[in-house]
Amino acid sequence: MGDAIITRVPTTLEIDDTVFETAYTRKFEKRTRYAPRDPRKVLCFIPGVVLKIHVTPGRKIGRGDHLLVLEAMKMRNDISSPEGGTVKQVHVVVGQMVTKGQLLIEFE
Repeated sequence: MGDAIITRVPTTLEIDDTVFETAYTRKFEKRTRYAPRDPRKVLCFIPGVVLKIHVTPGRKIGRGDHLLVLEAMKMRNDISSPEGGTVKQVHVVVGQMVTKGQLLIEFE
């Protein structure tokens, strides 16, 4: 196998009024940027199957109210609301297989 060529991009960083010279790879430059979690969206945290949905669009809910039941790895996970609000849309149906990061429920 041949050696992989790693291209490094020179750059400077300023931290607390001190300038540093550094280099990073193209892989770092093309990385997925951090995006803060949107509190109005409930995303699936593990692949599984939706067993039961407790809410419908337009329903007002409080923090900790039950939203749905997700079966993953032979365990039933009761997904609760991270905060109160009104359900805007339910993006899944009972029996549907979901993947990690998939949008399950959206709030207004």
